[in-house]
Amino acid sequence: VAELWWIYSKPIPADSRELWTLFLQCSCITVVIGGLFYNWMFASLEYSWHLSVAMAVSFSLLLLLTLLLVHPARCVFSMIMPTLGTKQGRKLLFSTCIMIAAVNITPNIIGNVKTILQVVKCICKNSSDSLLNSTALLEKVSWEFGDAVQGTAHSIYKPMNGHFRFSLLHNSSLIYQQMHLAGEKISREFLSVEVLVKDSIRVANRLAAGFSMLYLCVESTWYLKNYLTNLHFDNFYITKKLERLAVDRKAAHLLVGSSKKLIRPTGLKLSWEEVVPCLVQAMLVTVALMLMLMVVAMDHFAFSVADVAVRRAAEFSAVSVTVNIKYKVRAGGSRIMHFIYKILGVPSEELLLGDFNRTYHHHLIFSSAHCGISAPTPPNPSVLLVVGLLFCILYATVFLETYARRLCREIAASFFQSWEEERVLHLYTKLCRRHRK
Repeated sequence: VAELWWIYSKPIPADSRELWTLFLQCSCITVVIGGLFYNWMFASLEYSWHLSVAMAVSFSLLLLLTLLLVHPARCVFSMIMPTLGTKQGRKLLFSTCIMIAAVNITPNIIGNVKTILQVVKCICKNSSDSLLNSTALLEKVSWEFGDAVQGTAHSIYKPMNGHFRFSLLHNSSLIYQQMHLAGEKISREFLSVEVLVKDSIRVANRLAAGFSMLYLCVESTWYLKNYLTNLHFDNFYITKKLERLAVDRKAAHLLVGSSKKLIRPTGLKLSWEEVVPCLVQAMLVTVALMLMLMVVAMDHFAFSVADVAVRRAAEFSAVSVTVNIKYKVRAGGSRIMHFIYKILGVPSEELLLGDFNRTYHHHLIFSSAHCGISAPTPPNPSVLLVVGLLFCILYATVFLETYARRLCREIAASFFQSWEEERVLHLYTKLCRRHRK
């Protein structure tokens, strides 16, 4: 492994064997990166497969030529890998979390809200049907009651037409039409909102992902530029070269006395200057986690409401309505005749003209099995598992960022060993001046 890395980090291969070894190394790297690039574009960013294939092939060929011919480019590319453990890598992970929420969680919330609206629509339609049918019952009652009034035995007491007319039934088709149009309008609006949200998040995620990848390359290039031009930049590590230099010049005590300000890149020690940014980044990740938990909670809440609505709608019982009509008409003499009969003690006779006593039953139905209600969709546990793992990685990268930067310095030092010796000599001279003061 050490020999392969030595060949990979050399500016120019010494012979044909090293050249072929370098070509095989770059080819293996480009094949792996090309496959990951295709999967990222097709599965995460949701580009079409033919565009993803074309972009992956073009990117792989360009990367192969760049790695094979440009030595600093190999160094920059090698530093991109540990840079993924810094804030730029976290931006890519955030982008992936947002895309997962947009593709899986948000449509699930909208689907459950649609289910709730379907339940409301079903209840409104069935209740309106029942109410309209009740008007038909009232019309039947009125006609039977009118027929009974008209069918009295004594035509002299027969009243005029006692029928009632209901015009509400003639507007039932209009009511159904208005309800259907309202339901279709709500469905179209929800569909347009769902498409707009998914498209907006997809475009924003693509832009953020592209910017993050570009910034990864820029940050790695910026680090290499500062490493090669500024002797003070990121030069506070006790490396093996510095230890050997101090031992050769019999000044090992310099490293012991300055141990509080110097860091061993192979140890686990973190200075206070390295801990504070980690805590700040951990707080930012926690804020993002709370926002994602709010989205997940909305998904669970929408599902629970939709599930309760569907179950309660299925349990709705029909409400029975009873219409009871009692009607009696008696005809007698005038009030004077009643008074005379009363004085004389003669019982007054009354004539029974009509007797109507009937009971009608009707049921108000609020739900029906014929309603097209889709079953509520529960939250996908695999999506929650993936999001949870991504946030675990995010928290890990917060504290691994320091070690990732140390690894970037080790990579730069292995690619430019002569410059690393000058940096070590500069740090040693700085420690000597500080010790003399």
